[in-house]
Amino acid sequence: MAKFQLVALGGTFDILHKGHLALLQKGFSISSKVIIGLTSDELAAKKGKNLLHGYFERYHTLESIIKKNFPNSQFEISKLDNDFGPAVLEKEVEALVVSEETTGQGHILNKLRHERQLPPVEIVSVPMVLATDGKRISTSRIKDSEIDAEGNLR
Repeated sequence: MAKFQLVALGGTFDILHKGHLALLQKGFSISSKVIIGLTSDELAAKKGKNLLHGYFERYHTLESIIKKNFPNSQFEISKLDNDFGPAVLEKEVEALVVSEETTGQGHILNKLRHERQLPPVEIVSVPMVLATDGKRISTSRIKDSEIDAEGNLR
């Protein structure tokens, strides 16, 4: 039986890679349902991200990867126009799944939830997935043709 009924996680998911799969795997392994916040094109631009794929393409790619890798899992993809989306407002969200480098976001989220008189969420940190060179896998490294989506050097 899953530890949680509902967890949230988020990302831009411009180029889906092994690190994203680790984040999704953790979410689906600990919860009956996962809300995935998908960064809007506007929020990505605000954060200085140069996207290869627009929101709808990223949405459909993410949805298809989830259905393929996590069949029969309950999930919802929600558009993120800010850093937290439904994780702030939905009382039922019990945990936030984050990468090691974004753990601080969980603490900010809990402050926002406290201000809204919502219970804190548990912060579940997923270790960074490393490429074969021992450095973390990231979309920017893939875009720069340093590595592929599996973390192999190019």
